[in-house]
Order: sequence, then structure tokens, then C-alpha cells
Amino acid sequence: MQFKLRRYPTGFESLPKAGIGAGMTRSLNPLDWIDAVVAADPDRPFLRFPHGGGQSYADLRDAAGKLAGALVAMGVKPGDRVTVQIEKCPAYIALYLACLWTGAIFMPLNTGYTQAEVDYFTSDAEPRLFIAEEATPLSALTDRDDTAPSRHAFDSQAQAAMLYTSGTTGRPKGAIITGGNLGSNALVLAELWGFTADDVLLHALPVYHTHGLFVATNTVLAAGASMMWLPKFEAAQVLSLLPQATVLMGVPTFYTRLLSLDGLDRESVKTMRLFISGSAPLLAETHDQFRARTGHAILERYGMTETQMITSNPYDGERIAGTVGFPLPGVDVRIAEPDADGIGMIEVRGPNVCKGYWRNPEKTAADFRVDGFFITGDLGKVDARGYVHIIGRGKDLIISGGLNIYPKEVETEIDALTGVVESAVIGVPDADFGEAVVAVVVGDVTPEAIRTALGERLARFKLPKAVHVVDDLPRNAMGKVQKAVLRDRYAS
Repeated sequence: MQFKLRRYPTGFESLPKAGIGAGMTRSLNPLDWIDAVVAADPDRPFLRFPHGGGQSYADLRDAAGKLAGALVAMGVKPGDRVTVQIEKCPAYIALYLACLWTGAIFMPLNTGYTQAEVDYFTSDAEPRLFIAEEATPLSALTDRDDTAPSRHAFDSQAQAAMLYTSGTTGRPKGAIITGGNLGSNALVLAELWGFTADDVLLHALPVYHTHGLFVATNTVLAAGASMMWLPKFEAAQVLSLLPQATVLMGVPTFYTRLLSLDGLDRESVKTMRLFISGSAPLLAETHDQFRARTGHAILERYGMTETQMITSNPYDGERIAGTVGFPLPGVDVRIAEPDADGIGMIEVRGPNVCKGYWRNPEKTAADFRVDGFFITGDLGKVDARGYVHIIGRGKDLIISGGLNIYPKEVETEIDALTGVVESAVIGVPDADFGEAVVAVVVGDVTPEAIRTALGERLARFKLPKAVHVVDDLPRNAMGKVQKAVLRDRYAS
């Protein structure tokens, strides 16, 4: 097998001098970062709320300690899974930190999951505690006044979190994410993106996946910075708050919707130093339009649940539309079995990569090389300047609005419906969501009936934006459905 290895590319040989704030430590434990801030400036704001008020770093540590005491009082022990399915709120971060405090494994779930999906996750993970609006209310923990327990010894190799990621076949798998994965990635990103204690991140992302929870929150904590905390993204509100912020992390949807507003111009972003996009492909057209309106080139980066962040366009240097930049310092990226154009499977190795999949040694063995490289499932290439390009996904993954959707899961539900002979689910380009889910179905059934039935079985973000009923699906000589043909056919 042939590999093309890129290590410490030229673009990142000299990192920005700004980064970890004064008094910060290179510990991988976010709790240590908070301690350092509290020791230097306990009133430094961590969360800021749009209509006034907020939460200081001292408040954050106190809240995490009390929740850690509540977890222990409820029988949570080191290594136990704590599953959380609640709406975005300030206590979400404290819960995550309380799990680090006690050695428990933090396991967030998308609030859009159906009961059938939640049943699967909880039966597979077997959590000690399930915190949800309908199950164990968050107020049952936050209203307690437990004493903060002694902290569990931090082990960078021990599991700290678990996020479920869909697979091309079978059920979703739980990625085993260590404290070292989280801490090392945040420290690199804080320095690479020039974060300091003076930064204010406008946080409008959900917090049940890697982007909003670990990348955004941990990077802020690593620099002793603060966040403007929004329950969800609303373009008009975000635009009005940009003058109070310095950084925005978002998905392509954020930027297309901001561009739809007349008020987006250079004056509206005069306090901003950085716009970051990820979790879905950013169209070059969006990149160009945003730069023309604001003078800012959006910084696109590349990551996934199993690896945290892998690459980033440079903070200082040219950000090229359609690329995801260079591998992060300390992260190795290689292209396996490249073709004549240099395109092959992207594989990655580094302190950011998860240890494998929960109770699934077969899947772990299939996705990890013996030399430690993780097979991402994404096809890509590295150009002559060292920029990584994502060409496609060998596993047919669809990323819509920053959320991962695997066609097989949706196809299985469609194929089980009365009147359906077979189906193929594809992703097509969408300026707002990055990609849109489209189902092509053979059978005696209507698009409306399919969408209604799927609404009871799948989270809303997995539902097809369009359903096409056809006489047959295109196949190759081996009888395999030609999804590339379908993508071309329904791209518009």
C-alpha cells in the first residue's frame, strides 16, 4: 500500500505568539486551566448573556464542583457513563466539567433524536445516569447543594467522553474520546488561532457534538477567554451581537444566512478578528461573497467526531477557498493509495485521535491501521503547497447543517415501509446546509407518506429534504446502485 505523509507543514512552522494566557499551564486537564484563571482573576467572565449578566470563571468552577458532588451522591463512579439529552444551557458546560471532576464519561445526545434512537444509545452505553427533560431533570442536580468532592486523578489516556457516530452499515458507534484527545487539541487550536483572554467567542452552535462542545468550549477555556452564549443561531441576533465579539465559529449555514441580511458589511464586523467554519463543506461562492462584503476570509478547518480537529487553514497566511488547510502541529496526515491525480483515502494519526469504538473491537480494527493511523473514510489530496483538499467521502457520508447523516440508516427505515421496493439516499449540494438529504425510492408509495413515516423514526435533521419516486435505480454491471449518477441527476 502506498502512502503520502505530511508532517508539520510549512504553513504552521511558526505559530502565533499569542495564545495561552498569562499564568496558564500546559496541563491537558481543562479543570487546571480554570484553576489558573481563578487564581489570577476569579471574576474574569466565562459566559456573557445577550441581555446582560453572565458567569465568571469562579462561578463556573463552583457550579462544576457542586454538580460533581451531586453526581457522586447519585452513585456515579469513575468510568460510568453520564448521558445528557437537554437543551443548550449554561449548566451543560458545568456538567461536562463535573464529569471530568469525577472521572465519569460525558455522553451528550442530540435533542432531536427520537425515542427509538435514544433507546438504542442507552442500551449500548448503559449509562449510570441519564439526564433529560423527561427523565432525570437537570433541576434535580442543579438545585442540590452538594459539597465538591476531591477530584479524580486526571489520566490523559482514560476515556473522558463518548460521542456516537453513524456507520455505513449497522448501528451508530460510540467513539472513545480521551482527556488527552480533548486537551491537546484545544491547546493547539487556541495557539494556532491566536486566542487570548481578551477574546469573546460568539457561541451559537449546539453543544451535543464535537464542534460546539469540545472545539469551541475547550479552546475558550484553554485561553481563559469568554463566550457570548446563545441558545441557538438566529442570523439577525448574531449580526446584532457581532460588535460585542471577536470570533465566530459556525457551520456554512451561519454564513449563508448572514449574507442574506442587508446589515452585514465591514462596519458590522469591525470588532471581529476571525470567522471559522467547519462541520460541512463551505462553498467557494460563500467564501468569496463573505470576503467581498466584510473583508474577512473565512477560516475553514477539517475534523470529525473520532479525531477532533485535523487540519486548519492558517490564521496568518492565505486561506484558500475549497481547501481545509494544513495538518495541525503534531498531527500526521497521509493519503493512502493515491491515484494518478494524487487522490486517495485520508488517514490521520496524532494525540487528537480517539482510542477506538465502544465495545466494538471489530469496528476499531477495521478503522485503525496497525501503525496507529485512523482511516477517515474521506477522499482527498494534498497539493504542492501542502493544503489538504477534501474530494469526497468513500463512505457516502452526508453532512447537512454540520450534522453527520449516513445513507444506510435512512435507507433501512425507508425500505421497511409498506409499498417500498428499494431506496437510495444521497447528499446533494445545498448553499444553506452544505448538503441536503435526498431519497430516491422505487415502489408504490408517495413522497408525503415516506416523510410522514420517517418523522416517527428518525431525527428531523436526517429526514430527506426531497423524495423522488422512480421506476428503477441506475446500476453498474455488478448490480450496485450508482449513487454518483443519482447525485448528478438530482444535484439541482
